[in-house]
Amino acid sequence: MSEIVDQRHLDAIADADQFPYWLDGAIGPESNPTLVRAEHCDLCVVGGGYTGLWTAIIAKERDPSIDVVLIDAGTVGAAASGRNGGFMDASLTHGISNALSRWPDEVELLEALGMSNLDEIESAIRRYQIDCAYERTGVISVVHTHHPTSYRDDLAEERRLLERLGHEVTWLEGEAMQAEVRSQRHYAGLWDRNGSALVDPARLVWGLKATAERLGVRIYEDSKATGLERDGIGVLVTTSLGKIRSRRVALATNAFKPLLRRTANYIVPVYDYCMVTEPLSDTQLESVGWRNRQGLSDTANQFHYYRLTPDNRILWGGYDAIYHWGGKMSAELESRPESWAKLSQHFFETFPQLEGIAFTHAWGGAIDTSSRFSVFWGKALGGRVAYALGYTGLGVASSRFGGSVMLDLLHGRRSVATKTDFVRSKPIPFPPEPFRFLGIQMTRWSLDREDRTGRRNLWLRILDRLGLGFDS
Repeated sequence: MSEIVDQRHLDAIADADQFPYWLDGAIGPESNPTLVRAEHCDLCVVGGGYTGLWTAIIAKERDPSIDVVLIDAGTVGAAASGRNGGFMDASLTHGISNALSRWPDEVELLEALGMSNLDEIESAIRRYQIDCAYERTGVISVVHTHHPTSYRDDLAEERRLLERLGHEVTWLEGEAMQAEVRSQRHYAGLWDRNGSALVDPARLVWGLKATAERLGVRIYEDSKATGLERDGIGVLVTTSLGKIRSRRVALATNAFKPLLRRTANYIVPVYDYCMVTEPLSDTQLESVGWRNRQGLSDTANQFHYYRLTPDNRILWGGYDAIYHWGGKMSAELESRPESWAKLSQHFFETFPQLEGIAFTHAWGGAIDTSSRFSVFWGKALGGRVAYALGYTGLGVASSRFGGSVMLDLLHGRRSVATKTDFVRSKPIPFPPEPFRFLGIQMTRWSLDREDRTGRRNLWLRILDRLGLGFDS
């Protein structure tokens, strides 16, 4: 795709609010108090995103008598869980190809666990009456006309694998692809009809918070955990103004600096950016089709993800995956006009029939990226602490699985999941600076080259052999 941005496409983002569309004008839940005293509980959950909330909810579902406290450094759901694209993918492994390359003997089981997890989320949304615009419309993996031929072959191989594992998939090419979503860039696609859903991510996280509170979970906001240490038969969690003595602790801190030093090199924060258009008119919507309202994601290394919102805007994001020296994180880094300009150019190259439409919102956020592209787990402090980290951008659904496994580990429960190499293994850690920064930049350059030529260079082949990767 062209990197030279047309002035018209810069004009399209000129008036965009630098704020997540999902949060703009929405009435979220009332804020919770700050922890300013000593508390005691059976389970302390650190982190109020999807993983933390699911962990608290599942703990109460399994044992309603358990006393659960959840703390968050800011506002529950204000980080990645409330500002993502709303793609709820069944895959626990960042796609079946990644599973096949890393856990070939467990692919069938991991796919079954992922589908069961998505079914459980759908059931919970209905059971707890969470109003989050849930649509199980599936997702289309798209090969664009400028992608190398090998990408089409890879997608065709993925189709055969998904069919063998019982997925309901449809191959789309030429007119069939255009009949679903019309774009001069869409060459072919694979529609996984039941392996993905779309959701309003903010309303989902707010609904999970309300559910947790109804089940008896005590939630404190603006209560950053600053320390973690053994305390007799339990764990002492210190915060800026209070402390919690808990029998067990579940860490769900996503991309933020981990409390356990041992996990620091397993994840890096990577910034991802997206935008939302103004609502499409009936004529504009007819020009793109999209009657089945699937999510779409192209198959390149530097990929775009796009979908319709409930009010028929197009959310368009991805491509850039920006790592800053030393893993720096700040609110300022959530704004990157050069990424939005690039995304705007790519949008109109994909949908030229929408020329003239404006973007109303543009924002960014940090993703907790691991070298294996998927969540991993571990325990600390004699098994009293467990963590789940490294979702690498596909955590909306797999976060529930992450929380469930954390509880299994904390209670010594041998489940089907905890017996897998997927759960028992860890990613290869990222190297220290300056090698981390240089390696990530070299990888980004090499992935861009492969997207243009279809050839993996020596650097990428070395990373393949080492089991290392970089993605958003």
